[in-house]
Amino acid sequence: MADPAAQLRPAVPATVPSSPDISDGSGATPAVEQGATPAAMTDVLMPPDSATPPARPSGWRALPVHASQRLRPILRSVAAWPRRPYARAVLPGLLIFILVAASILAGAYVVPALTSKPQRTFTLLDPPAAGVPGVPGAGLPATNPSADAGDTTAAPTRGPDAATRPSNLAAWARPLSAKLGIPLPAMQAYGYAELVTAATSPNCQLRWTTLAGIGKVESAHGQHQAILAADGAVLPPIIGAPLDGQGDRMKIADTDGGKLDLDRTWDHAVGPMQFIPSTWARYGADADGNGVADINNINDAALAAANYLCAGNRNLSVAGDWWAAIMSYNAVQAYVRDVFDAANDYGVRSR
Repeated sequence: MADPAAQLRPAVPATVPSSPDISDGSGATPAVEQGATPAAMTDVLMPPDSATPPARPSGWRALPVHASQRLRPILRSVAAWPRRPYARAVLPGLLIFILVAASILAGAYVVPALTSKPQRTFTLLDPPAAGVPGVPGAGLPATNPSADAGDTTAAPTRGPDAATRPSNLAAWARPLSAKLGIPLPAMQAYGYAELVTAATSPNCQLRWTTLAGIGKVESAHGQHQAILAADGAVLPPIIGAPLDGQGDRMKIADTDGGKLDLDRTWDHAVGPMQFIPSTWARYGADADGNGVADINNINDAALAAANYLCAGNRNLSVAGDWWAAIMSYNAVQAYVRDVFDAANDYGVRSR
C-alpha cells in the first residue's frame, strides 16, 4: 500500500534535468543531494544584496527618526574636530580668547564689588548722642575737664591752656579707663588731644575714640613690650622694625641720624603712636607742658597724632575723610579696618 504521506510531499528528483546553466562543461549533469537547492535556483529564490528590494506592502508606514539619531553624526563630527590638523592650530587661540573674555567679565563685575567693600564698612551702629554720625565711636562727653569729679554737667567754653593738661582729665578718664580697659594715662592723653583739636582745628571733628583705636593697634596703648608710666612715659622706648623694604615694609632711609630710632641706616616707627622720625619732626607736640616734645610719651604722641590726622583741612565727621586720614597714617586696608573696629568698639562701650 502506498504511503499516504508520500502523496502529500512533492517528489524530489535524485538528479536535475540537464541544463546548460548548471553544467560543469563535461556534458554530465551534476548530482544534487535530496533536499538541496541548486545554485541557479538559489539565485532565483534569493536575489543578491544589490537587487531591488521587494515592494513595501500596502499600508506600510515608516517609523519617525528619533532626534538623537539625527544628532549622532553631528556629535561625532564635533568630537572628532579637535583631532584634525587645522583644529590643533586653531584650538589654542580659541582657548586664549575664552580666557580673555572671562577676565573682562570678571573685571566688569567682580572688581567693582570688591573695591566697594571699604565704603560698606562705614555702615555703623548708631553712635552715642555725644558722638558724630558716620565715624567710629563717641565723642568726648560734655564735661569740664578742670571740674571736680562729681561735676558732669558743665561743658568747656574755651580751649586748653597751661592750666589744662592731660592729668587734669582724671575725673573724666578714670571711669572710662576701668570700663574699656585703657590705661588711665592713655585715656587722659586721648581726651586731651580731642580738646586741643576742638580749639585749634574745630572743623576737624576729631574724637578720642579714633586716637584710642590707633593707640590700641599700634602699641596696645604704649604697653607692647613696655610699661606705661603715670606721667605718660613709655619705657623702654618702642621701636619698630627697620623700614628697609623687606617683606611688606616701606623703604625709608635714615632721616634723623639715628637720634630717635638708634639706626643711622634706616628709619623706624617709634613710640606708642609709632611715628616715623621725619613725620614727628613736622607734627611733634608738647602736650604735658614740660618743654619737650617726646615721641616716647603718650601725651605728646597722642596730640601729635591728632595734629597729623587733622592736616589738610580734613573733616573726620565725614566717612571718606576719616578713612583717608587713617590710610595716610598707614596705607594698609587691613590696618584701617582694625583701627575702625577698635574705635567703634570703644565708642559703643563708652555709652
